[in-house]
Amino acid sequence: MNLLPKSSKEFSSAEYWETFFKKRGACAFEWYGTYVDHCAVLHKYIKPKDKVLVVGCGNSELSEQMYDVGYHGITNIDISEVVIDQMKERNATRRPTMAFMKMDMMQMEFGDSQFQVVLDKGTLDAVMTDESDGTLHNVDRMFAEIGRVLQVGGRFVCISLAQEHIAKKAMSHFLQQGWPVRIHTVEEQSTANRQSIMPVFIFIFTKFKKIPGADHKILEMFTEEQGKPLRLDSVEQLLEAVKGKQQYALLRNHLTKNSSSGENVSLTLCDSVSGKSRYTFYIVDLPIVKASRTNYFAIFIVPQGRETEWLFGSDEGRRQLGKSAEFKRLLVVGLHRDQFYESMEAIQSELSGKVMELAPSGLPPNQQVPFLSVGGDIGVRTIQCRGTSDMSGEYVIEDVKGEDGNYFRHLVFLSNVNVVQSEAKLFLHNVSKSVTLQKKKKKEKRRGRPCAETDKTSKPRAGQAVDKSYLCCDHHRAMIAGLVLLSKKGDLLADTPFSLLVVGLGGGSLPSFIHDYFSQSTVDAIEIDPVMLEVATTWFEFSQDERMKVILADGLNYIRTVADSGNGSYDVIMFDVDSKDTTLGMSCPPPAFVDGSFLQKVRNLLAPQGLFILNLVCRDSALKEKVMKAIKGVFPLIYLQKIEGEVNEILYCQLTVELKTRSKDLLEAGQILENTLKKHGRYWDQTYNLAEMLKTITIV
Repeated sequence: MNLLPKSSKEFSSAEYWETFFKKRGACAFEWYGTYVDHCAVLHKYIKPKDKVLVVGCGNSELSEQMYDVGYHGITNIDISEVVIDQMKERNATRRPTMAFMKMDMMQMEFGDSQFQVVLDKGTLDAVMTDESDGTLHNVDRMFAEIGRVLQVGGRFVCISLAQEHIAKKAMSHFLQQGWPVRIHTVEEQSTANRQSIMPVFIFIFTKFKKIPGADHKILEMFTEEQGKPLRLDSVEQLLEAVKGKQQYALLRNHLTKNSSSGENVSLTLCDSVSGKSRYTFYIVDLPIVKASRTNYFAIFIVPQGRETEWLFGSDEGRRQLGKSAEFKRLLVVGLHRDQFYESMEAIQSELSGKVMELAPSGLPPNQQVPFLSVGGDIGVRTIQCRGTSDMSGEYVIEDVKGEDGNYFRHLVFLSNVNVVQSEAKLFLHNVSKSVTLQKKKKKEKRRGRPCAETDKTSKPRAGQAVDKSYLCCDHHRAMIAGLVLLSKKGDLLADTPFSLLVVGLGGGSLPSFIHDYFSQSTVDAIEIDPVMLEVATTWFEFSQDERMKVILADGLNYIRTVADSGNGSYDVIMFDVDSKDTTLGMSCPPPAFVDGSFLQKVRNLLAPQGLFILNLVCRDSALKEKVMKAIKGVFPLIYLQKIEGEVNEILYCQLTVELKTRSKDLLEAGQILENTLKKHGRYWDQTYNLAEMLKTITIV
């Protein structure tokens, strides 16, 4: 028996519903859930003594169940005479005071201001099947009639799937009338009769007298029924919030029935009060894991500040984490900055209900799902400073706890929170104040006191906080190792004089290392953003002297100007500059830096046996091919170093093939250089092995 229309437009046809109810008979039709699903919200807005008008009642049991719990002032109307006759017969004895009337809700026969509540369950959705002129005219008639029969202070309660065109039309109309808008998401209590996987929403439009000239709009959404509503500024924001709920429902349904293997599935949960991101979930499915009662599902909490590490911050890393954990589904949870997390136990309590909605099919009933982490705690993240750059936008300086209890300082641009722009290792004795401060902040947060944005007493001093001997970034280590190519004889030593131009300062760790360990080097660092120079100086202990100079300029213009003048040259030129255009498949460097004509300027600026070192981060294979073609067109000798576990590739470019060095000679040169650097009288990081870095170098 086919009960569905041939086209959605038939939903608004009286003839369709006459045929529908004749075929279906007395069996209740509950597309949008039952009274049990809706009662928690309905009881907030409908009083037992209210006069309630149900428009498009159909043969739903909603009115009957409301009547049975004390709502006796209910009038039901529907355009179908068949269903009205059915409902009259069904309720004549048990519910004698409940009225059923055949009536068109677009042309009602009631007087003005007759009802305290108008209740609609799915009727608006059935009427507004499209956005044609005729449909919009009918919807306007429906809204006008509802507004007419409602008393001031009365409520239009609309149960809907909230398709975007419907929600936008309803909210815009009633906001123009000066009515506040609230949205609740129906928490499903019974799903046996539900015929849609999409979430159901309840709109509450409250009739206010329209005040001429008043344009204040109230838009609210309840993200949790027990909490406070989230106040939003525009219809667009409210629509986005609704869309988020709908996308979550689709994802949840998909993950309940299927595996996400081969897909990169993630979603973000927001704080119910502020609306800010609080948790990000990454679903890692491993069909190859043989499921048993104890390894179906687990939750992994990524400690604060470590979300950018390869193991947690990349799809490949999370898959590796899943393989190590050996669960059929691993839900990896990232914690966001600007959010307070009291403890691992508090996080488990907060997430326990939500994560179970994403459990895989086949999870044994009453199965306890383990929460996993590294080190058993939620990590440490102390925000030391916030600022704004005209070029890079908002940024934060934060201290985080890494592996083995080491602490690191991060520079993060909030336009790209998954990338640490600059990183430095901190001496342990200097972070005690930061940890104490974080504990103090937690106490103040619990007491309701505001937390200071920056600890004024923790400002680092030169030579005290930052361990400048430690290169946190593997691509920086590779760029240093490549300096052995400066000498074909492998006689580059710590006291060998050379001049360096590095474009892109960041926190200054790369030029600082070269300055400190190569005692006869002279370094010019080009930085376009004066704010970054201030950040490097204040928070990463970067300093200038006669051998270290920062030039505030556009790197493109500086190189063109100096190259064209013919008055200068460098033994080494390094590009370690990021692109601000996130739409490109290349995040480092900006495309203009690898244009063929500009690379020719770089070549002209190099000394005869000079070395050009480029940090290339390109995910677009076609763009990468274009870049490599441009580089090959300028430099006849190119070495390539791929950074394990990262997208970064380091290119070492030279002016003539006569400088070509054998792999064996490179390794020997690397070992010789490392030995001289160790003897330089400064601390040497034992995890840094130059020769090891050079083993995987290849010639392009």
